[in-house]
Amino acid sequence: MSTQTQNKGFLRLLPGVQTLWRILLSVGPGIFCIGYTIGTGSVTSMSKAGSQFGTRFLWILFFSCLFSWVLMEAYGRYAIITGRTAIHSFKTKFKFGRFFAILAIILVSLGQWCCLSGIVGLSSSAIYETIHLVNPSADSDPYLPVLAIAIIIMICMYLVLWVGTYSLFEKILIVFVTILGLSFLISMFLVLPSPEQIIKGFVPSVPRLEGAGLIMAAFVGTTMAAPTFVVRPLLLKEKGWTATHYKQQRKDSFTSALFMFIISGSIMICAAGALYNNGKSIDSVLDMANSLEPFAGKFATALFLVGILSAGLSSTLPIMMVAPLLISDYKQGQMVTRSVLFRSLTAVACLMGLLVPVLGVNPILAQIATQIAQVFVLPLIVGGIIILVNSRDMKGHRGGILLNSGLVASFIFSLIMSYIALLSLKEFLLREIF
Repeated sequence: MSTQTQNKGFLRLLPGVQTLWRILLSVGPGIFCIGYTIGTGSVTSMSKAGSQFGTRFLWILFFSCLFSWVLMEAYGRYAIITGRTAIHSFKTKFKFGRFFAILAIILVSLGQWCCLSGIVGLSSSAIYETIHLVNPSADSDPYLPVLAIAIIIMICMYLVLWVGTYSLFEKILIVFVTILGLSFLISMFLVLPSPEQIIKGFVPSVPRLEGAGLIMAAFVGTTMAAPTFVVRPLLLKEKGWTATHYKQQRKDSFTSALFMFIISGSIMICAAGALYNNGKSIDSVLDMANSLEPFAGKFATALFLVGILSAGLSSTLPIMMVAPLLISDYKQGQMVTRSVLFRSLTAVACLMGLLVPVLGVNPILAQIATQIAQVFVLPLIVGGIIILVNSRDMKGHRGGILLNSGLVASFIFSLIMSYIALLSLKEFLLREIF
């Protein structure tokens, strides 16, 4: 039997995987949006929320994904109609545009570099814990093995960025997103809470419990990720999409937001079913995975760790690209991946990514802290696209009532969450200091 025949037979046995693969292939630039959004930050925030508050924050996740869709649609529409990119437009179209664009670059890049360190820490810890699961006699002190794994991850990612093109980056991300999506969906069904508990999660409410505000802010910081929106026009331009791809762009943004909600929701629901209902919380990488073992043995633990690793790797690649992409956008208004600037800044990102493993900091706490910081840049990014999508350059495709209503709601939501994050951080620091 030929290899081609065997492959066809295998795909027939897995129609669901084949369908999922076709959908992801059709998403295109939205894959990068999923990569920026569904990383270990998302896994951490959703798992922590599910373990502490059950499904009560499903409504926050819903609104975050809804507004992410609105923002992806707005930035995508502006890009394909005008042929321009976000940062370059901030620079050339706004009064004090250079200051506005540079501020956006600095805030987004620093936030993502800080996130990268937590992501690499969680990913390397997940690999170590998987090895330790298979071989319990492995070194019980995780510091040096985790650091070595982190260095290997950074070297591999840097080599991909050194030789790769947009097409290669997109295919690699499709593989990682497929694996992480399947891993978390299967894990969710192993410990599925009652339908009543899930439905209640969509009713807006804020638990008056310690840490609720911080978790909410981390939620929004990881789901409404600023680079998801400002990098999108660059990706659409690199893909070659123009006004003729209007419907395809809309489908891409909706599918991307839908996948964000499904995957993130499955993580939270999984944590609620496995931990919250049993009165447990998450303090280390293995806590969530180990909670699944009574239901499905070591397979469940390994499955969740694979999901964490895939989430980390799917985020590492696009995050390492953020700073050079935004700077090349500022200078030229296009995506440049073979320049000295691109390779130098991705090397700096590699070093930043090793910070948490080198210091030996708890990657879960580090990840939540960096996700909260992401909230404060959101009003700037939302306000910018409200102006651009209603400019004369949009001609007959300016934002209508629905899009503008969604953007205004997104702006108000980002301000509210920034305020909640500020108050929660203040309370946390006062509590820790005094």
